[in-house]
Amino acid sequence: MTGMITTVLGVRDVARLTAVIALIEANDTDSLLAAAMPTLARTERAALARHAPLTHAAVLIFPETLDGLGEELARHGLAVGAVTPSVVVRERLSRRYAVPSAELEIGILRAPVTDRAGRQCELEIFAMATPPELAHIAADERLHGRENHVALAVADSDPIVLQGLRTTISARMRPDGGGYNAHEDATILYFRDAHHSDPALRRIELYCPGQFPRVLAEHRRDSEPGTGLLRLLTGAWATQAIATAAELRLADHLATTSDLPGLAVATGADQDSLARLLRYLSTLGVVHTSASGFALTDLGSLLRSDVEGSMRPLALLYGGPFYQSFAALTDAVRTGEESYARVFGAHHFAHMAADPGLAELFHQSMAASGAMFTELTRVVDFSAARTVVDVAGGNGELLSRVLVANPALRGVLMDRPHALATAQPTLAGVADRCTLVPGDFTESVPSTGDVYLLSRVLHDWDDAQCHAILTTCAANMPEHAELLIIERLLPETSDTDSLAVPWDVHMLCNVGGRERTASQYRALLTAAGFEIVGGESLSLDAHVLRARRRS
Repeated sequence: MTGMITTVLGVRDVARLTAVIALIEANDTDSLLAAAMPTLARTERAALARHAPLTHAAVLIFPETLDGLGEELARHGLAVGAVTPSVVVRERLSRRYAVPSAELEIGILRAPVTDRAGRQCELEIFAMATPPELAHIAADERLHGRENHVALAVADSDPIVLQGLRTTISARMRPDGGGYNAHEDATILYFRDAHHSDPALRRIELYCPGQFPRVLAEHRRDSEPGTGLLRLLTGAWATQAIATAAELRLADHLATTSDLPGLAVATGADQDSLARLLRYLSTLGVVHTSASGFALTDLGSLLRSDVEGSMRPLALLYGGPFYQSFAALTDAVRTGEESYARVFGAHHFAHMAADPGLAELFHQSMAASGAMFTELTRVVDFSAARTVVDVAGGNGELLSRVLVANPALRGVLMDRPHALATAQPTLAGVADRCTLVPGDFTESVPSTGDVYLLSRVLHDWDDAQCHAILTTCAANMPEHAELLIIERLLPETSDTDSLAVPWDVHMLCNVGGRERTASQYRALLTAAGFEIVGGESLSLDAHVLRARRRS
């Protein structure tokens, strides 16, 4: 094919056509998906291939004119059909190069090509008539190949299927625009991975018969990089909106009052300003509109002060002192030192301990992770133990739950005296089975336990301090005892989402500690004389690692 000389197609365009044909012939749907999105699980890949098999691969070429192009392609062995007008690509090029779309003549031609599995596919050729005044577009597009892609055709013209496929692909590739082609009655969504090592696989088209304006509008919106960045930049606003709702006890009032005037009176707020706040909280999923005004969502219900596991204290803490210290994050990144101490003049443990109200808020916020604690009692069998020791257990919320779930178990809560002072109300229901022991876990821990808990303790400290804590535990624990470490684990790979990732920055900024991967905890435990004997996932992206002393 490339040996033929043509007056319509340039050598570079002929080579591009040849390369795309070779791509189709060397692959099938499964292999192309595996190559384009290597993090896609095999089951997801199979489902995606079933719902949207490979239909074609596309290339944008730049003949000087479209006249006679079909005949020229036929001489190269490509049996193309009639030219149909391009809508989506023409609009994209018009916006990209600030050229009126009426001045762009772009046609679509298709030729049959067979993939390696013997399935009939197509070579889709976008041809832009390129007079000399548009040569700069051709040069730039040949360099970057922004319109070249492989395409998947959705078998079912169904908005639910289309949205599900869009979500699956968007998790691996950034939305990259799209449109509706009225000539074909089809919705077209593009996705792009600009960093893929193979330029031919950087872009995927999802082609679905029918018109789906809502899906398309959402996809186009997500395709604008500025929209995504603005969403991130307004994260501080969301924090303060939720903190303000917590401060006003808005969730408590919404449990009994739904109309705006009544809410304004109950919260002591300006009615118009409160309406604007509620509208924003609605977009955040905290409230929703109802026939009588506003109502809490399940998410918003977590801000009620009268529910078990209320996250209202967290909202006040994150919107209060932690919000202030995060404003100095740049200092923490530059120096490696926590910014909380820079802002408040003391490490956050010391600063909060000196303020009874703030200390109580901190302990309430730590207890707000009730779902995590509930999961621990479900996945860990305490039946063989007689005594559980909660090291640095704060107000005793976790220990209380363990003792309630295991009536034959006795507990020991060890912490600094100011922390133990907050524990008595929490442990009131199990006080007859619980002993409070003041102490410093870097010096000693009680030696009477069968199970020891270190819940969200190690992430507060650097490796040297963690080693001191763990060696103290190893020196004092009975040989048969088990150590349970409850922490969020950083993913071992950077492409996995986890709450541990933002919490790691929180630890840098506000505490001076860090989140760690499972392998990093394993190394710390090994150095202190432990070995990991098991582990389970908990709620809120937490994990429990079970360890024993090496014999």
